[in-house]
Amino acid sequence: MTHTPSQQHSKSSDTPLWSPKAPHDSLLFAFKARMEKQTGRTFPDYESLWNWSIENRSDFWSAVWDFCGIIGDKGEAILENPDAMPGARFFPESRLNYAENLLGERSNDRALIFRNERQEEWTLTRAELHDKVSLWQQAFKAAGIEKGDRIAGYVPNFPEAIIAMLAASSLGAVWSSASPDFGAQGVIDRFGQIEPKILISVDGYYYNGKTVDCLSKIKAIQPALTSLEKTIIVPFLDGIPDISGLQDTVTSDVFTEAFDPHPVTFERLPFDHPLYIMFSSGTTGVPKCIVHGAGGTLIQHMKEHKLQCDIRPGDRVFYFTTCGWMMWNWLVSALASEATLLLYDGSPFYPDGNILWGYAEKHRCTFFGTSAKYIDALKTNGLKPGDNHDLSSIRAIASTGSPLVHESFDYAYDAIKKDVQLASISGGTDIISCFMLGNPLSPVWRGEIQGPGLGMAISILAENGQDVQGQPGELVCTKPFPSMPVGFWNDEDGLKYKSAYFEERPGLWTHGDWVEKTSHGGFIIHGRSDATLNPGGVRIGTAEIYRQVEQLEAVAESIAVGQDWEGDVRVILFVVLKPGWELDANLVKEIKTKIRTGASPRHVPAKVIAVSDIPRTKSGKITELAVRDIIMGRSVKNKEALANPEALALYKDLEELRS
Repeated sequence: MTHTPSQQHSKSSDTPLWSPKAPHDSLLFAFKARMEKQTGRTFPDYESLWNWSIENRSDFWSAVWDFCGIIGDKGEAILENPDAMPGARFFPESRLNYAENLLGERSNDRALIFRNERQEEWTLTRAELHDKVSLWQQAFKAAGIEKGDRIAGYVPNFPEAIIAMLAASSLGAVWSSASPDFGAQGVIDRFGQIEPKILISVDGYYYNGKTVDCLSKIKAIQPALTSLEKTIIVPFLDGIPDISGLQDTVTSDVFTEAFDPHPVTFERLPFDHPLYIMFSSGTTGVPKCIVHGAGGTLIQHMKEHKLQCDIRPGDRVFYFTTCGWMMWNWLVSALASEATLLLYDGSPFYPDGNILWGYAEKHRCTFFGTSAKYIDALKTNGLKPGDNHDLSSIRAIASTGSPLVHESFDYAYDAIKKDVQLASISGGTDIISCFMLGNPLSPVWRGEIQGPGLGMAISILAENGQDVQGQPGELVCTKPFPSMPVGFWNDEDGLKYKSAYFEERPGLWTHGDWVEKTSHGGFIIHGRSDATLNPGGVRIGTAEIYRQVEQLEAVAESIAVGQDWEGDVRVILFVVLKPGWELDANLVKEIKTKIRTGASPRHVPAKVIAVSDIPRTKSGKITELAVRDIIMGRSVKNKEALANPEALALYKDLEELRS
């Protein structure tokens, strides 16, 4: 017997929540028209264009390069070994530089607007950004940085992070970053594997009304990074930082003071030359070091920004992210589409939940990106940003990080903005981009991601390996795409890379998401497949449980895991209750009834247990695997990857789980 969640979505209206008013004005429509002219075919809808893009990948990606105006030498060959996964090579003869594409022409157009938690703002024009990148580039050269060297940023989401990254990539150096809320061991676990020559950090940062020191952590990190030749501290707090106790350390002003702005030079390199080293969440061991190439990152991001998100020159693009999450890398690439980046560093709820919307209103944000958990938190706290902010400039709201449930779609259209494209998007660090996301030609249906990304040949496989619709299955990608990792760091034979994505299904990329394709051609994500529950041998996505239980007035948040029990698996649900509520027998009954009627009897937990906190990663994702390990008596291998590792203690040796 296979559970089919599509039945439980039958209450959804047959009317879309949003339909494009002027699809003909979008960049995607212009691209479609160009392809119709070139191919002599017609593409009546998005799905027909997507089908063409995966059946004709060389023609498609070549056209994306041209349409997006990528700066560089494209070469004649577009795709070598087109069916080898891994092993395919895109644009094998091309030469380009990522920073050259992002910096563009010097002008007085705004490149960046930054706001910190204290509401202080800085603005950089494109000309000013050029000059600052020039100073850092010259300083890196003087410090002996060459192509292939690693530069690590332990930095907040502020202008100097982008400046240093662009200066590094202009030389062909490899950039890697972590947010300053990581503990010292979490930084060592990441940067220690990639042996950076230079570490860039801040003296501290502001969060939730508090000042947090970073220099003491730098002092602990430096001895463990034996490859370090220099540490650069960017002053971020008031006053002059005291760096006297740090080894080979200078402030950023001193690092660049010997240089005057000159035209930035760009090292044009092969398509697959390493640009970024990203890290897996690290909750099941030392994080994997995922290497992404400059060309694949650039062309995939420009495709997503211009064609999928309709980002145009002069747009104001915001994404709430840290430098430890791939959405920072994604956001920064919008410079290549001539957009202005809106950067924010601090708590999204300090002093209250209106702070980001006030920022978006002031600067006429056109694309507002955030996480599903943020939208859910707004809903939980009863906030209605659309009532007290002018959000008329916002054309699209993007949500990622975890599934955006049906009720959060309702909330966004009721409380934020009625006429907006709400684009739930999904991909990950592994591909530094999206498998599924929005597009400006298709409607938005309640609870659904609009569709697959162009050029991304995704399928949903049942356990028998058949492609299915209307029931959940494993998300796979059946053909190569440009933003596949070029490899893992220190994985010369490629065995770790192949094991991560291709071991279970050779020749297919297995992503680890449990997904359902809908009758509209959209997608519903039911959770991570490795966290899928299996009571009685029936696979259940955790998101289906969260969707039901978090509708209840008493419940602020929840996490569900499977506990091995008497030769089977039973579902254990932990709930964080809102103030003033108590988990008594009546509330437990209400929770179980809600899950039974809203999902199915299979989803009903064997135990419901109240906790005060839920462990989550630095990017805000709840960590079901870590909780499962704790309740099964296993140790969590890398607690440093968690934002709140102390929460794990709440799940250890619980009396309720022994019966």
